[in-house]
Amino acid sequence: MKTMSFQASLAAALMLAAAWFASPVSAQTHTPPAPAQSTAQPSAAGTVPPATTPVAPAASTAPAVAGAAVAANPASAKPEVAAIAPAMKELSPWVMFMSADVIVKAVMIGLAFASLMTWTVFIAKSIELSVASGKLRSALKKIAEARSLAEAQMALGTKEGILPSFLAAALREARMSAGLSSDAGIKERAASSFAEIVRAEQRRIRIGMGVLATIGSTSPFVGLFGTVWGIMNSFIGISKSQTTNLAVVAPGIAEALLATAIGLVAAIPAVIIYNHFSRVTKGYLELVSRASGAAGRLLSRDLDRSHGSVHSRAAE
Repeated sequence: MKTMSFQASLAAALMLAAAWFASPVSAQTHTPPAPAQSTAQPSAAGTVPPATTPVAPAASTAPAVAGAAVAANPASAKPEVAAIAPAMKELSPWVMFMSADVIVKAVMIGLAFASLMTWTVFIAKSIELSVASGKLRSALKKIAEARSLAEAQMALGTKEGILPSFLAAALREARMSAGLSSDAGIKERAASSFAEIVRAEQRRIRIGMGVLATIGSTSPFVGLFGTVWGIMNSFIGISKSQTTNLAVVAPGIAEALLATAIGLVAAIPAVIIYNHFSRVTKGYLELVSRASGAAGRLLSRDLDRSHGSVHSRAAE
């Protein structure tokens, strides 16, 4: 009886021990235990802990495997480095200009010079037209009350300008036609002289307008030529590098498109300034026509006055 009870208690103790050792193993298979727990439990049981699956060595071997793969195939890492390097390049306008092809640089410099010419013509023509219009208006006000060509010349003094030129041409024609009784012929010849002066003033006042028209019409196409040339070089670089990565292609295309941008920057102001000066020049030429008419009226008065004095002397 005692033997059976001892055997039963021994069997129960063995079952408890088996359950005790089975619980840490199942826990280790699901979640990795802390080092303190794994060492405390075997010491409490007084037995050797069961073998566990090593985790740290597997994690430590991953970089080694990756390093071995890169070391085994170093050529595969070079395209990645080449693709990352252009992406980190600064794409400012100055850097793109310095990195561009020689022909593209020449196009950009030419367009920048054309833009400088546009603004130079704008400043020069603005000053010229404003000064010429102001002088002509002032001269027309001074001769508004003049009764003859001589009085008009005295009112203007020795100043040079378009209106003194008209008065001088009228006086010259009246002097050269002295003794002729045909007033119509004198007026016709004076009108011909006025027309020549007007045409000369038109040519003078339109100096620089052709430059603006040329820059406004050709700058976009010059910039487009630079863009086409730069994109062609970019495609050649793509074929040599044997990659279509955007980080490799983008800098060359951006440098090429910069030429078109500079062409538009040169062309748009040129067209706007040309249209502005066309309107201003038209207004100035209307003032010139008024001056020509004023000189013609003064000449007609002098002719009528001279013929009236002749008729009065004949009547006497």
